Amino acid sequence: MKKEAIVFDRVTKTFPKATKPSVNETSLVIEQGSFVTILGASGSGKTTLLKMVNRIIEPTSGTISLFGKNIREMPATELRRSIGYVIQQVGLFPHMTIEQNIATVPNILGWDRRKISERVDYLMDLVHLPPSYKTRYPRQLSGGQQQRVGIARAMAGDPAVLLMDEPFGAIDAITRTKLQDDFLEIQKKLGKTILFVTHDVDEAFKLGDRIVVMNEGSIQQYDTPLNLVTRPANEFVRRLIQADDLFQRLQLMKADDHMLAWTEADAAAGTENVPRVRGQDSLRTVLQKLLQHDAPYVAVVNGEEKPVGKVTLEQLKTANSG
Repeated sequence: MKKEAIVFDRVTKTFPKATKPSVNETSLVIEQGSFVTILGASGSGKTTLLKMVNRIIEPTSGTISLFGKNIREMPATELRRSIGYVIQQVGLFPHMTIEQNIATVPNILGWDRRKISERVDYLMDLVHLPPSYKTRYPRQLSGGQQQRVGIARAMAGDPAVLLMDEPFGAIDAITRTKLQDDFLEIQKKLGKTILFVTHDVDEAFKLGDRIVVMNEGSIQQYDTPLNLVTRPANEFVRRLIQADDLFQRLQLMKADDHMLAWTEADAAAGTENVPRVRGQDSLRTVLQKLLQHDAPYVAVVNGEEKPVGKVTLEQLKTANSG
């Protein structure tokens, strides 16, 4: 059974002079090691919910617990040093080198120089930045590179929890996709607990193990991406994620979950002109291959490029109807 990392218990936040709460009587359990995306339009309360975890915003009522401890019982500075925080504007110190920026929290925590140096080297490699960048300043890096530094800095003190507030929102589409892919690899490798705010449906679905859908300060649904598409809790959720969209459904299903067995007859027929996908590719990719090649099926191959199954158009129809 997984350990509870963050627990919101009837948390409400009402700002002065506001006519209604920004977050209203919200209860939520985030399991350790999970990647949870918080999805909603501007003003839905998603960023307020996130910022209450590290007490940048204090709740009006209710409690938030971090690994079983009420965060109000912890000094705010101590709490924030134990939680990584990444924002859209990055917030790097312009007068510090990249190495000094990443080392900020370890220095505050009193780590020795050798340990800090090893940590900086490790994190720069993890976020795919060359060692030569250590002596550069933020202004000498591109927006995407600066965001990588921001991620490395947030992880420098080895926090168990990362809070990310639309960190890729100001970056061009190509760089954003690369950052998303690399960050997913980092999450799989390190198993951090991540709360990630976004207003982008595709980003929320790509990154999140589970998704919190918020509207007007309340959670509309907290579920897996597939369940949100196939079983939306209400009309708001359905509209937000376009639950009736065939392509959205197919994007969430993997080829190896719906393939037929690869037979001797298939092997005898040869695969020279048969399009190929990997088992973890989505059924949307399968459909694109079928249409591009006008093929009766695609072959699903393993790491050695050997066919282990096939997916036909009929399989796609069955998967979507299910």
